[in-house]
Amino acid sequence: MPRLLILLLLCLLSFATHAGDGHARAPATILISIDGFRADYLDRGITPNLSRLAANGARGKLRPSFPTKTFPNHYAMVTGKRPDNHGIVGNNMIDPRRPGEKFSLGDPKQSLDPFWWDEAEPAWVTAGKAGVRSATMFWPGSEVAIGAARPADWLRYDRHIGYAQRIDTILDWMRRPAAIRPAFVTLYFEAVDDAGHRFGPGSAEVNAAITDVDSRIGALVAGLADLGQPARLLIVADHGMRATDESRVIQLADLIDLASIVAVEVGPYAAIEPAAGTDDRVAQALLKPHDHMTCHRREDLPARLHYGRNPRVAAIICIAEPGWSIFAGDPPWPVTGGAHGYDNSDPEMLALFIAHNGGLTGDVGTVDNIEVYPLLMRLIGVAPLASDATGVFVAKLP
Repeated sequence: MPRLLILLLLCLLSFATHAGDGHARAPATILISIDGFRADYLDRGITPNLSRLAANGARGKLRPSFPTKTFPNHYAMVTGKRPDNHGIVGNNMIDPRRPGEKFSLGDPKQSLDPFWWDEAEPAWVTAGKAGVRSATMFWPGSEVAIGAARPADWLRYDRHIGYAQRIDTILDWMRRPAAIRPAFVTLYFEAVDDAGHRFGPGSAEVNAAITDVDSRIGALVAGLADLGQPARLLIVADHGMRATDESRVIQLADLIDLASIVAVEVGPYAAIEPAAGTDDRVAQALLKPHDHMTCHRREDLPARLHYGRNPRVAAIICIAEPGWSIFAGDPPWPVTGGAHGYDNSDPEMLALFIAHNGGLTGDVGTVDNIEVYPLLMRLIGVAPLASDATGVFVAKLP
């Protein structure tokens, strides 16, 4: 009899842990970012898993917000607000309330300071207030105490944590009892962006990175199926990628003495603050026609960019012609390869969008990436906050 009881208990445990438990499980919503995955990469014939998810769900192209950079656009997708309104106006930025300080991806003291992030509330904070548990396997802002809150489970970003470990961590979260199992999860992959910068979007290295990430997503889908865990997947990218080279460089030092400016950001666009007492001289040098770039005072930027009202936006914004780069002195990184940050009307800045099991089907066309937010909140089951989004995706739901 004891032996029979033990066998019965083991069977019940196995039933609860695997497929049988899945029948009682609520769907999890998983938001996956493949940094730098240009929309047309999906047409290269090397993504069997992503292509299958798209064919059985929805696909489209996300138009990033300007500037077409990583942090501004990741935050746009989880707040529904454009950079002017969510406050992360660049990968590098300054704020007049903090003279002498600069937000930079490479400076954890600044990039992890809630001061920079508190102008908008991301999805995981709103979900937590509503009692919906979130877990983030990386996402810009998710390791910051925004509004004094973080996801229930989060990790400090570490690019050395391998993709297999990232997938295994999510699957481990899904093995938890229902009371502490996350209903909303984020996952982030950086390899496609890294390869695009180093080798260019048309390179074999980019294709290898795409293939690797595709296989990892396939492993995640298979692992969820083994657990009997239904999942709604939103697979997105923050921006595309465009080829660059050393023959297409605009040197600000040829236009103005560099001591007269503070170059907050350089590359496909330049964010420039005049040094003290040099406003007129800098304006005269930059606010005139130039080959391969256009410069505007922030308040005079084209309205379609929805950019320039936030005081963190630099006084003068110069935008390079697609494929060109703007530098102030020696480039801080190799120019030959690929870049992003261009005007968001550039078709090569368009980013991946796939929705699977969320109710969307077919080709949804080109949509502003802020529209991911209301769709995400609908899938999580939490009312969205006011945002710049119009609900285009939500309107397509059955």
